Amino acid sequence: MVEALRRPGVVGGEFLSPPIERALRKVPRHLFIPEADPEQAYDPFSPVMTKRDEEQGFVSSVSAPQIQATMLGQAGPRPGQRVLEVGSGGYNAALIAEVVGPDGEVTTVDIDPDITARARGLLDANGYERVRVVTADAAHGVEEGAPYDAIIVTAGAWDIPPAWVEQLTDGGRLVVPLRVHNLTRSIGFVEHDGVLRSTSALICGFVPMQGEDDHPETLVRPGGTEGIVLRFDEEPPEDPRLLDDVVLTPRVERWTGVMVAPREPIDTLQSYLATTLPGFCVMTVDPALDTGSVAPNSTRFSMAAVEGGDFAYLVTRRVPGAASVEYGVHAFGPTAVEFAEKVGLRVREWDRDQRGGPGPEIRVYPISVPVDRLSQDRVVTKRHTHVTFSWPTS
Repeated sequence: MVEALRRPGVVGGEFLSPPIERALRKVPRHLFIPEADPEQAYDPFSPVMTKRDEEQGFVSSVSAPQIQATMLGQAGPRPGQRVLEVGSGGYNAALIAEVVGPDGEVTTVDIDPDITARARGLLDANGYERVRVVTADAAHGVEEGAPYDAIIVTAGAWDIPPAWVEQLTDGGRLVVPLRVHNLTRSIGFVEHDGVLRSTSALICGFVPMQGEDDHPETLVRPGGTEGIVLRFDEEPPEDPRLLDDVVLTPRVERWTGVMVAPREPIDTLQSYLATTLPGFCVMTVDPALDTGSVAPNSTRFSMAAVEGGDFAYLVTRRVPGAASVEYGVHAFGPTAVEFAEKVGLRVREWDRDQRGGPGPEIRVYPISVPVDRLSQDRVVTKRHTHVTFSWPTS
């Protein structure tokens, strides 16, 4: 498992420091996941699901070793420090305990008493009795162990509760899988004077948080078919009725000339569109219900956008004689041609200015800060915070 994570080109490999590698080698992962056989437990790139809800959806998992090592590296805990883990499982808390050592303190919190009971039993059984396990809504943090040098959130969060910032030491680090416009990134932040500034951001996926700060998506179904769903995390259309029967209009296709290799990372393309294209959303399609009006490359995830009565999504096509694929736009609506050109322009901007770059600087301000005082390129306002994005200029 560790050797696989050390291979060149593995996403997050730059965060695999010697202390984290030693912890990964020492803590017996399979003993913390009795639901899985050893092959599953030590798969470097796959999570193990551990609990379902009444609808058989997964509500808890043990993350893949790759993402656990990455997030530990983003947080950078050191011997003797205090660390809070939001979202319990047992194994990750044991890794943190190894890194901070006997003079450090580890607290893990989860809202689900079944999860914390499981974590407590596994930690005790494997020699990590010193880890504090708390059953509570993590939106309030855990005052008992504060202040923390680092907080590592292991559940998908739509916002950052004030307690997480307040319970950090000055200059402390917060690592959180933050969801903005339906895209989740594991973002490493450093706190200073109540403002969080990003140091790293990597694509990831997590089971969403439960409790007070749970945030459901807004679902919009364009008229004309029941099989297409547009998912908005923020800023849904003011009048979804403008999309009635939009997919019954002629489909416009425009190709951008932007070529992408099959395994080239496109996380910055996703983020660029999400933060610069108004009306950005994610489209999913149920093939059993759709009439064939749309033709996405993936029915589970397509980048899309809505503007008034127009709707568009991104597609790719193979180019004869080339290993790469070309990005294009399918658009519907009364001004579909113009809208397709607008979406395609953003793709070409990314190709020209941001492709292969570091991505945006992300900052998080308290909601009390007036928006007109924020000078960043894009501001996304949530319940507790303003999240800002500044893209590098050439």
